[in-house]
Amino acid sequence: MGKKNQQIDNIQADVDTKKTQTAEVRKVDVPQGLWMKCDKCGEMLYRKEFEENLHCCIKCNKHYRVDARTRVEQLVDPGTFDERLADLTSTDPLEFKDRISYKDRLAQVEKKTGMKEAVIIGKCYIKGRPLVLGVMDPFFIMGSMGSVVGEKISAAAELACEEDLPFIMVTASGGARMMEGMVSLVQMAKTSAALARLDDNGGLYVVVMTDPTTAGVAASFAFLGDIIIAEPGTMIGFAGPRVIWNTVKAELPEGFQTAEFMLEHGFIDRIVDRHDLRNEIARIIDYCGK
Repeated sequence: MGKKNQQIDNIQADVDTKKTQTAEVRKVDVPQGLWMKCDKCGEMLYRKEFEENLHCCIKCNKHYRVDARTRVEQLVDPGTFDERLADLTSTDPLEFKDRISYKDRLAQVEKKTGMKEAVIIGKCYIKGRPLVLGVMDPFFIMGSMGSVVGEKISAAAELACEEDLPFIMVTASGGARMMEGMVSLVQMAKTSAALARLDDNGGLYVVVMTDPTTAGVAASFAFLGDIIIAEPGTMIGFAGPRVIWNTVKAELPEGFQTAEFMLEHGFIDRIVDRHDLRNEIARIIDYCGK
């Protein structure tokens, strides 16, 4: 009886071993990050296909935020972007510190994003049209506007004025950078003055609003475009819904501060899908004779 039980145990052990080996063969290691879930429609997206679709959902066409370098690659004719003021970096005029010091925060975000500041500027071509381009990065301290952002955008406007080129500005910002206090706030006036000189010179200034375009940026150079276009679903406004409720207890209309709401109420000129931006910018330049 003991010998028979031993044989049964051995057979069972062989079966368990084969099951384990079969499971191991069937198990496939899937690298992390190959797939993502759209947070709007819930569709599972193959990341490579998502990126090839310009970081838009293949099913619902939600436009996801992209970093400044990716935006340049999407818009500019290959190999034509000539970056200017690339090494300009922020100082710490207030020696500001919250959870960490401002200097440490800048170092951390530079390491994470590979950017020295929240905007890049340069000369380039789009569909063969020469122009000056500025692109903000929503991942660099939420695209906030400090002294360097103001300086670079003002320099871009002045370059466009000097060389009689169109100036295309892609905005994406949470507003002024509180770590620089008044130094940040005066950039609203500085950028506006530079754009006024461009306008006096007959220059063309086109703004492409992307998610989000808010606060001090919206209240200065973002809304000064001769033509203002926006990507679908972009959040556009000054104070956010929570701030408005906490201050004046106002109930906001449905869809308030979306690009669609702004178009309906005349604050922007057109909503343009990301896939059509290159063609639309080229068409605007041609139409305006620039």
